[in-house]
Amino acid sequence: MVNGIEIDFLPVGEGKHSGDAIAVRWREDDQYKILIYDGGTKAYGADLVEHVKKHFNSHYVDYVVNSHPDNDHAGGLLHVLENLTVGQLWMHRPWAYSNEIRHYFHDGRITNDSLAERLKQKMSAANALEKAALERDIPIHEPFAGSQIGIFTVLSPTRDHYVHGLVPQFEKSPELKKEESTAASFFDMIKEAAGYVADLWDKEYLPDTVTTSAENESSAILFATVGKGGYLLTGDAGIEALRACADFASSIGIDLPQRVSFVQIPHHGGRHNVSTETLNMIVGEPLQNTPDQPSRTAYVSAAANAPRHPKKVVTNAFLRRGFRVGQTKGRAISHFTQGTPKREGWGPITYLPFYEEVEE
Repeated sequence: MVNGIEIDFLPVGEGKHSGDAIAVRWREDDQYKILIYDGGTKAYGADLVEHVKKHFNSHYVDYVVNSHPDNDHAGGLLHVLENLTVGQLWMHRPWAYSNEIRHYFHDGRITNDSLAERLKQKMSAANALEKAALERDIPIHEPFAGSQIGIFTVLSPTRDHYVHGLVPQFEKSPELKKEESTAASFFDMIKEAAGYVADLWDKEYLPDTVTTSAENESSAILFATVGKGGYLLTGDAGIEALRACADFASSIGIDLPQRVSFVQIPHHGGRHNVSTETLNMIVGEPLQNTPDQPSRTAYVSAAANAPRHPKKVVTNAFLRRGFRVGQTKGRAISHFTQGTPKREGWGPITYLPFYEEVEE
């Protein structure tokens, strides 16, 4: 039986760049279990380790999960493996599938080994994580849909889609990602120069044409039920992964819109990862009126000085669906249920308002 859950979002990110480092603890059959979901960049691993020691009073972590191989999610986990005792590591190892995907590439000279090596080099933080686990005899598992990680069920991605639909895109992603990032920054600059537009409670348009990288879409999405609450962790998932997550949940009897009481807003609140359609699928449709007391909670990791994280148009969308929205912005925030230990020095946070003007 599970009694109580704590979900802590640590402040990650310097300058304009955000990251994720999430520590989760629950009590199961009179024993505490700890799961770490992403660890931020390399610089934040020490903070994550200290957080577990200080607030969870433990040097042991049952499960470490790397949602996807980007450095702002995988980097800090190396320090966790090096400085805490870890029961299991859950991560995708795309280089392990080089023999299955090599035929997707036009370069006839490429071999299984050379493709695997190129993938390892381009995902250096994840590769270092694998090496550290192997050196310490930490079991490594891959988080595919249907896998069970403690009380959490993996809802996305499926193995087939990961291997054949996503990993082949990883090889191209460094160049594409740079181009897309530049284009997106230029686009956002134009939008910001154009200013803001009025936003109304009963009007919402988040287009379903937005796209994100294949790496982001490979994020391991986790869901757990504790008491009457449902807890959804999304990493940097985009609309493709969110749709797949909702479909898989439905296939195993989980009605996400009815069950989710806490959700991680994907990709630091960026507007290229959610749409009206996908939000309706995972957390339900907008309410007709502003609730007096929101019964659900959404958290978002955003660097203290990130000018475009989170987007107001995105946080407004969650407020419309009955969520109160909290953000890190340079401070750790915690969501917890009854039955969890009280912490000295932790107090209530200020939740985001519904913005009457949002990014155009």
